[in-house]
Amino acid sequence: MMWVVIGLGALLVLVCIALSVMAGSPKDALSMVRYAFPHMKRGSLQPGDTAPDAKLMRLDGTGAFRLREHLRGRPLVLVFGSFT
Repeated sequence: MMWVVIGLGALLVLVCIALSVMAGSPKDALSMVRYAFPHMKRGSLQPGDTAPDAKLMRLDGTGAFRLREHLRGRPLVLVFGSFT
């Protein structure tokens, strides 16, 4: 019984370390667990499906626009990430 408790404790520590490394810091890992994981869901889009409409902010911050306004049958690639 003692070895099971030790093993589960070690597993918990390893999971915490892995999440901290993945998120950048223990504080970010906690935020990820509290806010991101409960809202994660698998989407149902398949290749060839029409992209869902989305409202996006303009880069200059002057307002927003809808994706459908700019598609007009042309392909569109959205890249989400940080380039700093």
